[in-house]
Amino acid sequence: MLSNEMKQKVRRLFHAERLPVGTIARMLGLHHSTVRRAILHDGVPLVAIPRRSSKLDPFVPFLVDALERYPGVTASRLYEMVRERGYDGRPDHFRAIVARHRKPKPAEAFVRRSTLRGEEAQVDWAHFGRIEIDGFSRPLVAFVLVLSWSRWAHLRFGVDMRIGSFLEHHQRAFEALGGVPRTILYDNLKSAVAQRIGDAIVFNRDLEVFATHYCYAPRPVAPYRGNEKGRVERAIRHVRTSFFVGRSFRDLADLNAQAETWCREVRGANKHPEDRTLTVATALDQEREVLRALPADAYPVADRVEVAIGKTPYARFDGNDYSVPHDRVKQTLTVVATSDTVRVMDGQVVVATHARSWGRGVQVEDSAHLAALVAEKRKAADSRGMNRVFRAVPEAQELVRRLAERGGNIRNALMRMGEMLDVYGVTTLTKAVIEAIASDAPHIAGLRQILDREHPVVPSSVTLPDHPKARDIVVRQSPLSAYDALKKEGIES
Repeated sequence: MLSNEMKQKVRRLFHAERLPVGTIARMLGLHHSTVRRAILHDGVPLVAIPRRSSKLDPFVPFLVDALERYPGVTASRLYEMVRERGYDGRPDHFRAIVARHRKPKPAEAFVRRSTLRGEEAQVDWAHFGRIEIDGFSRPLVAFVLVLSWSRWAHLRFGVDMRIGSFLEHHQRAFEALGGVPRTILYDNLKSAVAQRIGDAIVFNRDLEVFATHYCYAPRPVAPYRGNEKGRVERAIRHVRTSFFVGRSFRDLADLNAQAETWCREVRGANKHPEDRTLTVATALDQEREVLRALPADAYPVADRVEVAIGKTPYARFDGNDYSVPHDRVKQTLTVVATSDTVRVMDGQVVVATHARSWGRGVQVEDSAHLAALVAEKRKAADSRGMNRVFRAVPEAQELVRRLAERGGNIRNALMRMGEMLDVYGVTTLTKAVIEAIASDAPHIAGLRQILDREHPVVPSSVTLPDHPKARDIVVRQSPLSAYDALKKEGIES
């Protein structure tokens, strides 16, 4: 049963505002049959109201679908989206059309908190689904810091909520502000709160040291007082509805660049909710005047992890491998990581610097590290094998050249020829190399076969210990005729 006041409102919207029944029903949260009964109550016939065509008519299905999918999306964001699709009408007319199609929200009562300029900021995390980075799916989170007086917001997206990232986001916000508020309000965040016992809060030790460095006081939200951090919660809702909804981006860097522009140009242009003569940007200019000054030195917010370098020259951090110089193997080094870079340090000496990868199982390499390693291995191979073998058997150069053309392992070949040189001598090895080249068998297997054929290994006599079981052991020489047969058939061993 509708109240008389509601009936009058329905009739006014229908007769005076000339709104259709369906629009009135959506605006007032009523069933369309209830609206019809209220209109017909005084005996006035219900007739369809002719409506002029509008430029927006082709876009109404898109608007209805967008409002259904994203109920909280702002009219300004919808206006941007339809303009991208070809709409060139006025924003004021567009807002009126959006209001007709938007379902009304129930009223919410809250207690307004007053703060002074530079007194307080509020901080919170927000989840925005997942993002694909380097072929790996990661959670997409947003760090939001809001100045309580001016409503200025710092927005930055990332893929983790570790303490290092948490403090780095603070630092970026302070640098963008050019100052620090006197207190920062935190909810029960794992990044900030180490332990809560009743009303007592124990903050993360790293956060306390960071706050001391920047001369601000971390303050917890009182239990069951969610309205105390209403400014950051409303800012997060604004980000969801006015910035993030329907937005496309190439990668995390592109998303953060768009977020920075939106905070400055869109949110900064909003009217201040308590003083309509100010925008958020002009209010920020006033608040900057009373913020605490930044310290002379920035706080080291990077994550620091000691890593043991194994046989291969790579430092493993956060599931990825970062190259280091080859002379650092078998050492313990320190990884210093920010959201952008990974540095590998030996004490105070930086031995490697890489762009940080947020994937998993990624091998991040510096080409200079790999080139130095290859050069060192080539030098070692030359010194250990090549010079010695080539000086003793110059013909081996041709064999090695042909082996390289076939993709053979040169280092292994030189090492094996060095062993053959020690066993058979220069003359025998030279003859075998010449024969291997002539028979087009430029590989170690062919060379070994020639040497075994010309100089079979005669098993040496072995004196067994005087033991009853040892007397029955017979050592037999394996026949080599099978290998000769394979060679005749053209099968290389």
